[in-house]
Amino acid sequence: MSFGVSLTIGILEFFSFFYTVITFPVYAIIQRPWNRRTLSRRVKAKAISQNKSQITYRSLSGPTDLHKEIILKNKLDTLEKVWNYVVKEKTTAKCLGTRRILAEVDEVQPNGQIMKKLKMGDYVWRDFIETNRDVLNFGKGIRELGVKARSNVAIFAETRAEWMISAHGLFKHACSIVTIYATLGDEAIAHCINQTEVEFLITSHELMPKIRKLLNQFPKLKNIIYFEHQIHTTDTSGFGDINVYSFEDVLKRGMTSEIDSTPPVEEDIAIIMFTSGSTGVPKGVLLSHGNCLATMKNFIDAASRDDKVMPDDILIAFLPLAHVFELVAENACFVVGITMGYSSPATLLDSSPMIMAGAKGDAAILKPTIMTCVPLILDRILKGINDKVSKSSTIQRAIFTFANRYKVRWTRRGYSTPLADKIVFKKIQAVVGGRIRLFASGGAPLSAETHEQVKLCLCVDVLQGYGLTETSAGATITCKYDLNYGRAGYPSGSSDVRLENWEEGGYRVTNKPYPQGEIIVGGTNVAQGYYKLPDQTNEAFFVEDGKRWMRTGDVGEIHEDGTLKIIDRKKDLVKLQAGEYVSLGKVETEMKLCPIVENICVIALPSKNHVIAVVAPNEKILGEVAESMAIRGDFKSLCANTTLQKVILKDITEHGKKYKLFKFEIPTAIIVSDEPWTPESDLVTSAFKIKRKEVFAKYKNEINIIYPA
Repeated sequence: MSFGVSLTIGILEFFSFFYTVITFPVYAIIQRPWNRRTLSRRVKAKAISQNKSQITYRSLSGPTDLHKEIILKNKLDTLEKVWNYVVKEKTTAKCLGTRRILAEVDEVQPNGQIMKKLKMGDYVWRDFIETNRDVLNFGKGIRELGVKARSNVAIFAETRAEWMISAHGLFKHACSIVTIYATLGDEAIAHCINQTEVEFLITSHELMPKIRKLLNQFPKLKNIIYFEHQIHTTDTSGFGDINVYSFEDVLKRGMTSEIDSTPPVEEDIAIIMFTSGSTGVPKGVLLSHGNCLATMKNFIDAASRDDKVMPDDILIAFLPLAHVFELVAENACFVVGITMGYSSPATLLDSSPMIMAGAKGDAAILKPTIMTCVPLILDRILKGINDKVSKSSTIQRAIFTFANRYKVRWTRRGYSTPLADKIVFKKIQAVVGGRIRLFASGGAPLSAETHEQVKLCLCVDVLQGYGLTETSAGATITCKYDLNYGRAGYPSGSSDVRLENWEEGGYRVTNKPYPQGEIIVGGTNVAQGYYKLPDQTNEAFFVEDGKRWMRTGDVGEIHEDGTLKIIDRKKDLVKLQAGEYVSLGKVETEMKLCPIVENICVIALPSKNHVIAVVAPNEKILGEVAESMAIRGDFKSLCANTTLQKVILKDITEHGKKYKLFKFEIPTAIIVSDEPWTPESDLVTSAFKIKRKEVFAKYKNEINIIYPA
């Protein structure tokens, strides 16, 4: 920190002392921080059974009034009933919004490269009645094309309004939706389509070329329905004997159809949701309508227990609908009447890759109040904030640093900081539209630092949930008043959470100060198993006293207030030569907080007494470091520069020591990756989880040189 920044902070601290002395009694009387601290410490779940090998916890909170008024009173137990209820209640209220694309333009970048950008307009809205008309017509139209009730239909498309309309149209006829991530590899796509033996595939304009290329790998596929592009005509040639229909074609067929619906029942399979395949071939998880409703109830309780759903709430939807977290969250928004505007990672922010220079991203136009996200997105938002601050003037950096320290100090005591929020932090929230009040994070553990800093810098509540596809996402969820960060929340209303001894890792329920063990989830949100995989189903799932349970493979500890903390992963645990255990996921979570690290994959072998890592550096920060050292070149050449590689290794080594990692957990050597880790590069899943097998295969030669087996 420079002398100018330190001096300015010192002056601000001096004046803040007198401000605090004068205003403290007023703030204490108005804010009553002891109430906040009491709510944070309150016991949220208690053990209902315990022995030397396991302990089971259950939530102390019952259904909220909103849950009772909507779900229980109306006996909503299927997604089809949910939709019927919402349409009847909300009628002409805004339902689904899609931003208009006006044109696609070529934009010359500073390096001379030409990139495709979108010229975009405002959001165009369907109300609930209009959306329901499309839902009914799509369901009838696809039945006219030959889909039978209670059959499997695959959706392989990006998140958009038509995805949700198609899903609810199929639910009208008790069909099971086979969800396939839009970024899966070719082999995985073929596996999902062939294993479920679908004859109908719903896709999009953007993915039609991929389907055409893979067509000979789908022997049973007979029909393709595609979502049209707003400005481009879709090429439907080259599909041979496959029948190809546009989304609008199906709607038109449904307008004149007299086919009756076939409403599903609670036990019917709503979704065959294929996992993103981080450890091999994706597995199809069987989720019933009842499973989905169980997690929807949890989300409604979480959103309304300590807060209210507001009439002007808007969700910006951009996570994959092929992920259970997003799919159930959007349906939970439906049932409480929250409007949804669709987006994508390529157009979300002003800085997103498909947004023209100087133009506004979707968040700035939509001005959402709620956003679902994964930890990686929050990490990137936080890094973007820190990057912007680091480039500001000395005075601005000093003010931000002071305000951040000030807010951390007082919020940890249960106070809010309205003056600092108004002067400093509210301006920062403009990056996500300026109205966000709630982030709902899932898909992976959220680090304590990111959780706290996003909450403070953006003046929002951040609710973190824990769950798997196999538990319909919502097994636990945090309390908004919790002043302890880095925890995954307490058991949801539909779930019991059990810890069971894992002797190999040394995790036992008798450990002090907190019981530890493998996390096992039981309840109405636990899936029915894996599609056509009885052995793996029996290995992961079991029934006890009529309740379904699922072994997660995650390791946790439960604190005295009944809140779960994820501390390890059984499959990520590697025993080194000297007998020390290294949790790869734990080390990666800490190392991702190092500013120069964009992503990292830690590699450990039992024959070694140390670890190494493959590192994807942050391009901006690496460029700044290179410039400060008078090193020139493009990103690829900078990654290959041995001097810069040493700088990266030094930074992550110091970062590891700062966060008190053991010596054997800190990488002793690194391989620097010069390509982005995206689902398209096949180095991470659609949920941005590292695909270790693929990373290892791609960098096998380099790994063998610096870390031979």
